[in-house]
Amino acid sequence: MYSSNPKAHDDYSEEPPLSGTATGVPVSSSGEYYDSTQRAAFHIKSRARVPWSSGLFDCFSDMKTCCVTLWCPCITFGQVAEIVDKGSTSCGASGALYALVCCVIGCPCLYSCFYRSKMRQQYALRETPCGDCLVHCCCEGCALCQEHRELTMRGYDMTIGWHGNVERRNRGVTTAPSVEESMSR
Repeated sequence: MYSSNPKAHDDYSEEPPLSGTATGVPVSSSGEYYDSTQRAAFHIKSRARVPWSSGLFDCFSDMKTCCVTLWCPCITFGQVAEIVDKGSTSCGASGALYALVCCVIGCPCLYSCFYRSKMRQQYALRETPCGDCLVHCCCEGCALCQEHRELTMRGYDMTIGWHGNVERRNRGVTTAPSVEESMSR
């Protein structure tokens, strides 16, 4: 009933074999298989990374966002976080948490860099010009503006939040096209 091999039950760090017994999805005609964790890792690695739609220091291309971010970065962060979290946290809650981290620790970049990483994963963006935490630590305002611009370029209206964007898109899909009366054979 139990294996005499003590490693059989104690050590789960070994990777499963890629050939032999079928334990997942076939990936070739040679009989190789990937299990679900290997498939996920393969999919993430094989996904081509695309460049950001604007540069890190293109802050002044959108003066309104630049000014808001300069005087109250918690607003810009809250808007970005709500879209990246797909509405699971509100703009107000994310912005308030950002402000709290800023007041208590004095370094909100420790919180905001995780959202940059999450956003890059969602949209397969390149990690440029350097790591996410370093970008936020050195250029917090510019990083927030770049993330805001990226989401705007992808069609989000940052002022209405996630649920407003979903509602707007649903209205556009469910409405039937209008037919002009002047059309005839």
